[in-house]
Amino acid sequence: MPDPNDAKARTGPALPPAPAPAPDKGLHRGSVGLLASVTLGLSCVAPAYSIAVTLGFVTLTVGDHAPAALLLGFVPILLTAFAFRELNREMPDCGTTFVWTTRAFGPLTGWLTGGWVVQVATFIAMTALSQVGATYLLQLLGLRSLADSSLAVTVTAVALLATVTSIAYRGLHLSASVQYVLLGLQLAALLGFGVAALARHGAGAPSLGWLNPFAVSGFGPFAEAVMLCLFIYWGWDALITANEETRDGERVAGQAAVISTLVLLGTYLFTAFAAIGFAGTGTGGTGLGNPDNAADVLSTLAPPVLGTTLAKVMQLAVCVSAVSALLTSLVGSSRGTLSMAAHGALPSAFARVHPRHRTPGFGTVFAGATTACLLVLLTLVSTDFLGDAILCIGLLIACYYGTTALACVWYFRGRLRNSPRDLLLRGVLPLLGGVMMLAAFARSAHDMYDPAYGSTSFHGVGGVFLLGAGSLAAGALALAAARSRFHRFFRNGRTAVAELTVIED
Repeated sequence: MPDPNDAKARTGPALPPAPAPAPDKGLHRGSVGLLASVTLGLSCVAPAYSIAVTLGFVTLTVGDHAPAALLLGFVPILLTAFAFRELNREMPDCGTTFVWTTRAFGPLTGWLTGGWVVQVATFIAMTALSQVGATYLLQLLGLRSLADSSLAVTVTAVALLATVTSIAYRGLHLSASVQYVLLGLQLAALLGFGVAALARHGAGAPSLGWLNPFAVSGFGPFAEAVMLCLFIYWGWDALITANEETRDGERVAGQAAVISTLVLLGTYLFTAFAAIGFAGTGTGGTGLGNPDNAADVLSTLAPPVLGTTLAKVMQLAVCVSAVSALLTSLVGSSRGTLSMAAHGALPSAFARVHPRHRTPGFGTVFAGATTACLLVLLTLVSTDFLGDAILCIGLLIACYYGTTALACVWYFRGRLRNSPRDLLLRGVLPLLGGVMMLAAFARSAHDMYDPAYGSTSFHGVGGVFLLGAGSLAAGALALAAARSRFHRFFRNGRTAVAELTVIED
């Protein structure tokens, strides 16, 4: 008679059962499809705004090899997107990184890196987006004197926050419908700019040599450029927070994540090739090597490329880009706190879902109000302080992206030998992505420690580093406070995120 233990040894260890689909939290299920998901992901990245404020600094660092930096900066993003896709197929919960890292590493890591870090990065980003949107709006209206006034910009930014909060409050379907128009304007403006720039008399022909990273002299400058590029891809993961409201969300949301990152890569490379081909990398005039142009290359290049009238359309596209990202960030943030509350890791108020709009009403208003308060506070302290707060986002991005990628490998570790696909997409690629992200985190921390990094410093330490490290330290204190209140979650976190703890009618 065969020994059952021998059979067990031949077949390998029993695989853990796959978690059941996320329990219903009261959101409007099936309200968006693949196109809307991709649109939400792209909108949160704010492609027109991101390339406008980043391309100049990348070019200052590596010259005409900026496209190579954009391409290499995309690699860890794509690898991380595969991790998000696989984890979403297994656990389609609007809490995304919070749920996944809790299942893999436990409630402490899940609450801090999957919850706190994501929310803080989003709030800081929303302060910047609201400020940029307000400044561009005032300029478009011809109110340049008000655009130079921090008070007027702050008041306008708070009004923008109130507007997008009301849209997000009314439902994801409305948000997605608005985003179709806003994203379409951005992509059309970038495409039109690129075509016009390449067609201009005297524009240089794009060179494939611009994609060669080995032509850059020195690892340090290239690493700095790649770190800058990580920022312009960040935000696509917001679309996955809508997985419970997406038709066939466990599959479609993951597909949308990969598609949106590929669309971003194509858009950024085309714009970079066109801008460098037209303006070159010289240090004078409209050259991308001119430090005076670095903060917003599209505003500098649009008039000579498109003419004064059409340049206004590009200006509108950047304004719309910031507002569009602001709206999607609110959608993602409120659903993240909804999941945390529903699983017993935040106060139950965040689990309240509006009975008619089927949105996390309290969480949406909280996110909008918190961003407004943070914007006013940072503006009162110093406009330079607000700028450094924006720069520290890179540290937070690398932290939670890297942790999530490694969570994929650890969670699926018992299944990696099931097939070559599992080994590659759930093991090798996420592992590489996680290691690259954490290496970027270490590099960022090292660079940010320099008092010359950013605009502020304190006792010889860079203000950007202090803000980034301070955000993590504040998270540790918040974690200690949360542990004293939410005993069940921190005692049984891995199982708590597989079921609802709080249910709101």
